[in-house]
Amino acid sequence: MSALRRSAQAGLLGLLLLLVAVLWSYSAFEAAVARRLAAFQPPEVGVEVVARDGALLRPFPVSDGRWRLAATAGSVDPRFLTMLLAWEDKRFAEHGGIDGLALLRAVFQSVSSGHIVSGGSTLTMQVARILKSLPTGSFAAKGEQMLTAIALERRLSKAEILALYLQLAPYGGNVEGVRAASLTLFGKEPRRLTAAEAALLVALPQSPERYRPDRFPERARAARDRVLTRMADLGILDAREAGRARRERIPSGRLDMPMAVAHAAERLHAASPDAMRIDLTIDAGLQTRLETYAREKAKTLKKPVSLGLVVADYTTGEILAEVGSPDYFDRERQGFVDLTQALRSPGSTLKPLIYGLAFERGVAHPESLVDDSPGDFAGYTPQNFDGSFAGVITARRALQLSRNLPAVELLSRVGPSRLVHRMRRAGATPELGDRSLPGLAIGLGGIGLTLEDLVRIYAGIANGGVAMPLQIEQSAAAGTIGKRILSEQAAWYVTSILAGATTTTKGSPGDIAHKTGTSYGYRDAWTIGYDGRHVVGVWLGRPDGAPVAGLVGQDSAVPVMHDVFARIGKVERLLGPPPGILASAGAGLPPPLRRVGRAAEQKLSGLAPEIVFPPNAAHVELGLRDGSAAELALKVRNGRPPFTWYVDGLPVGRNEVRRQSHWRASEPGFVDISVVDAAGAAASSRVFVE
Repeated sequence: MSALRRSAQAGLLGLLLLLVAVLWSYSAFEAAVARRLAAFQPPEVGVEVVARDGALLRPFPVSDGRWRLAATAGSVDPRFLTMLLAWEDKRFAEHGGIDGLALLRAVFQSVSSGHIVSGGSTLTMQVARILKSLPTGSFAAKGEQMLTAIALERRLSKAEILALYLQLAPYGGNVEGVRAASLTLFGKEPRRLTAAEAALLVALPQSPERYRPDRFPERARAARDRVLTRMADLGILDAREAGRARRERIPSGRLDMPMAVAHAAERLHAASPDAMRIDLTIDAGLQTRLETYAREKAKTLKKPVSLGLVVADYTTGEILAEVGSPDYFDRERQGFVDLTQALRSPGSTLKPLIYGLAFERGVAHPESLVDDSPGDFAGYTPQNFDGSFAGVITARRALQLSRNLPAVELLSRVGPSRLVHRMRRAGATPELGDRSLPGLAIGLGGIGLTLEDLVRIYAGIANGGVAMPLQIEQSAAAGTIGKRILSEQAAWYVTSILAGATTTTKGSPGDIAHKTGTSYGYRDAWTIGYDGRHVVGVWLGRPDGAPVAGLVGQDSAVPVMHDVFARIGKVERLLGPPPGILASAGAGLPPPLRRVGRAAEQKLSGLAPEIVFPPNAAHVELGLRDGSAAELALKVRNGRPPFTWYVDGLPVGRNEVRRQSHWRASEPGFVDISVVDAAGAAASSRVFVE
């Protein structure tokens, strides 16, 4: 065989071997890319709890404790994106994961110096390095970056790759991604950034620990200013703007992540751990104002007294603000306890629903006369909060004064089970303890309810008797249908009374209707109020349920309610009455409604007692101004003996068979005198002695 032929054969064999090597290399390359494609998993991002307008209320870190939030190009300042691409990867839109020109420059610099000077990394390669946790300064790691970058470009769009960078870029410590960085450095989302802020966010990922502003502010400033100079050279910033940006201060520390509506966010996240976004009905601005107010208000309360707040739009059932405690991290006040969900005794706050049921069922009318005097209800003998009795008064006045005896009598007529049923229709979940059937004591607080429960009930009264399901999640609030808990007329009667109206009139009863409550032992102070749209619930007390001396709803909770309404905005007037209202009183009422219960029995028996002396509004001269004591004669007519006399709520004569008694006065002033006969009928007078 000739030498020429042997050379041709050798050349052909070499060509075949080269082709095989190329094909093998390409196949190996494709297999390597395919493996990386198959192994790709989107990175974990933190759960976000957001307000009705999309504002971030509270984020949660990812499972390893890092702050990493979802981000897209649309969620950041466009100028930041322009600066980022100009600084990091100006040919990002054209390359397939590897920028050949940048890579050649990096190779030349590395060969010249003997080590990697610049990596020539694209944004895609940087994403690959972060995803794979690859080191820098290694040729092997650089090769892995390139393979993974090619796989990413085949799998994802440019927008998706950019979003990954925005989520994963390191900013030092446990902060990753531009949103977490902007929130911890500037206290705001990165939608609108100053030139200085954008430049700092571009610079920090180059060396996040070395440039951390909270540790090395001068290094951070120098890195930021280099970006600003480059942007000015490229014409992205004009010289004057770049100069102003260089004078802007560097953040000196890191801010806490937002933690608004902390308790509800925690509760809902625990209930739906797989949900990546929880959309709430919360008004972010109102929530911020009320959380700030609650913290300031708590400073005026003796520890461990705390408070909880709920504000809802009763026409939709949407909760607009909810404060579970003034400070989640306050150990002395057990701030971790969600006071909007804690079971408590509601005190007198259920009386409006009791009266509403009595009005609805035709048992009573606001102008009906009821009896506020001692009585026995099948062995249950309730007392009034102040220990005194007002005698026969209108149902309107009895509710406004929150008298216990008329409320219990009306509850005995409408039935405790019906009261519980209406509470449940409103969405409340009353806790009856170990009792299978509710008793009359529930009308005065002998039941467990939460602040949210009471807001549900009052929202139904305010909304013309229709309780919309109270919701804090937007998905749950959509398309809800309310349930009727009172007739429209009965609900308006209650509103008229709670707004302070003196008679059943035809116009609006005023701006705000409200009711207070104080539980047994001064453990809970309540006020629930509503205007023409909003219902506000306020609770004060100790989170552990211990008594607090002097804690009364009227004194403690009412001022807070008014402060909350002031922070909601302009108060909307209550609506006027619906058709079917009976605006009559006294003889204008149907006979069965003129007097109710024991008041009617007293009228029929003719035994209702009357105080003959001292008559109501009398001025009695006893010679007390010289410091000596004197006896005041007490006389009664009608009624059935024996009689019990009270002065300022304290008994001064028990089981008096005679119609005359006496009380020893020691100082001048007004005194309240009342007498109760054997049948429980009562009379009272208020006089001035001196």
